[in-house]
Amino acid sequence: MASKLIIAIDGPVGSGKSTVARRVAELLGYTHLDSGAMYRAVGWKALCEHVPLDSPEQLAALASRVRIDLVAHDGKQHVILDGEDITDKIRSTEVSHAASVAAVVPGVRHPMVAEQRRAGEQGGVVMEGRDIGSVVFPHADLKIFLDADPVVREQRRMTQQKIKGEVAASVAADLRERDLRDRTRAASPLKAAEDAVVINSTALSEDEVLARVEGLVAEKLSH
Repeated sequence: MASKLIIAIDGPVGSGKSTVARRVAELLGYTHLDSGAMYRAVGWKALCEHVPLDSPEQLAALASRVRIDLVAHDGKQHVILDGEDITDKIRSTEVSHAASVAAVVPGVRHPMVAEQRRAGEQGGVVMEGRDIGSVVFPHADLKIFLDADPVVREQRRMTQQKIKGEVAASVAADLRERDLRDRTRAASPLKAAEDAVVINSTALSEDEVLARVEGLVAEKLSH
């Protein structure tokens, strides 16, 4: 095993993987990479250039010509698209929807997976996403799949984004739609790798989940 691990954390939206991945990376002094940010970058670019989201060919062409780098700076992951820092531009609901649509396109996923492998191949990385343990790094040193009850995940997303009232129903519907696309897409569907440790966080606090993951990391490092 490499002295610095490749740790894959997968799971659906609202499962808590982003928070856990970030905190584990901080604990180990590793790089935290959010693979979903790459798809958000593609979605943002598609919206900016008015690329139709119902055209797999045009989305694939877009993904193949852009350069996306995930750069750690001041304790935060920055998303650099063709030299421009778009970190604060890709968190809207509209971009999330575009990213979810683009992510089901094989021609988009292939170049993104290649970039993710390039970014994490040296180890010392905690990478989160939907298919990190199953596709991007099938030989990762540690694979974790976080899940939770859909209703709980919806509530977490509302809290994170401070969403209330009528907008909440729309966001919840979008989350369910994204779940369906992620789990049923032909290319790299969301699923736990056969050798992943599955943690259901429905009834667990953030600290309890982190404690479990820390225990798995400590066990792996001791071998």
